[in-house]
Amino acid sequence: MSPQAPLRIGLTGGIGSGKSTVAAMLAAHGAWVVDTDALARELTAPGGAALPAIAARFGADMIGPDGALDRARMRTRVFADPAAKAALEAILHPKIGALTEARAAAGAPGQVRVFDVPLLVESGRWRERVDRVLVVDASVETQLARVMQRSGWPESQVRAVIAAQASREARRAVADAVILNDGIDLDTLRAEVAVLWERWTRQAIA
Repeated sequence: MSPQAPLRIGLTGGIGSGKSTVAAMLAAHGAWVVDTDALARELTAPGGAALPAIAARFGADMIGPDGALDRARMRTRVFADPAAKAALEAILHPKIGALTEARAAAGAPGQVRVFDVPLLVESGRWRERVDRVLVVDASVETQLARVMQRSGWPESQVRAVIAAQASREARRAVADAVILNDGIDLDTLRAEVAVLWERWTRQAIA
């Protein structure tokens, strides 16, 4: 593959699947990782470019005392109101898209780009923007345990997030490869990532 057209990998998985761990492993292999969730947080951090439009649409009380989006309050709002969710997405998605491509362009010529996109399937726009889709999969029970342990959320809240995301079957349906990150240790996961990296990068330059 020429330096002008680096391999583009879309990485996705449900909450608690271990997607971020896999992204870090791909970065260790030399990939340039663009984390769209991190970009969303950047846009809604103090001084973030999305805050004026969010305040105008949802009210200034959606901005916390620290000057950032009150993410917990917004999460509650959009889970309860599909129209609010659509309005927030209409504000954020174009800005995230533009920032994603700008960050991708900052990688070295020919360097593999990995786009870490939690809602890759739900967006409906990513399949044609990448060469390969990698899904990190885990059982709902594993997702619950991981998220509750790391975040302290109650089980009902985690289940609500899982229910709002694409199903495991929907993610698998668009995948070029699936890593089942369930009941395996980090060394085994690292080995699976290495095998996939070797195969995809070899195919890209063939």
